[in-house]
This record gives sequence, C-alpha cells and structure tokens, in this order.
Amino acid sequence: MTMTTAQAAITIALLALGTMATRFLPFLIFRDNKPTPRYIQYLGKALPAAIFGMLVVYCLKNVSILSGSHGLPELAAILVTGGLHLWKRQMILSIIGGTVCYMLLVQLVF
Repeated sequence: MTMTTAQAAITIALLALGTMATRFLPFLIFRDNKPTPRYIQYLGKALPAAIFGMLVVYCLKNVSILSGSHGLPELAAILVTGGLHLWKRQMILSIIGGTVCYMLLVQLVF
C-alpha cells in the first residue's frame, strides 16, 4: 500500500511538529528564572548511564558463546571501547574505536 502525496505531506508535517515539540517543550516548561526541579536534575545524571547499560545488553542479547565466533569479536570490541574511554575519556572516540574494531574483526577475521 502506498501513500498519496497528501498523506506523505501530512505525515512529514506531523513528524516535524512532533520533533519540534520535543525540542522546544523543555525550554517552555523549565524557564531560566526558575530553578530546575531536583528530579529533572537526577534524571539528567542517572539516565545516560542507564541508557548505555541498556544498549550494551541489547547489543549482546543474541551473542552465543557456545557457537560461531564464541563472542570473541564482541568481547574484543568491548575491551577496546573501555580501554579507549579510560585512556582518552572521549565518548565519540570510544564508540567509533569499538565499532571499527568489531566491524574489522567480523569482516576480516571471524
């Protein structure tokens, strides 16, 4: 089933509106002249670690240590990511380094 041009335009407009609302709403709710509520400050500190933990679990959910490459590319990529982060403390470098390590191992070695 394909969309008509009008349906596609309405879909794009609604997606743009939803995206803009999620970007602008925090600035409307939490003004500069009022302090940020404590629970929002807590979420700003707790959620990044929770999201990364969830991503690690999601990425490793289908890894089988009893077959195939036995999870070795994944383990190596995790070690590279952790090592780079401990060494340079730059998140983007850690993520890119771990991803490149994993992709090279999967494509060239395993």
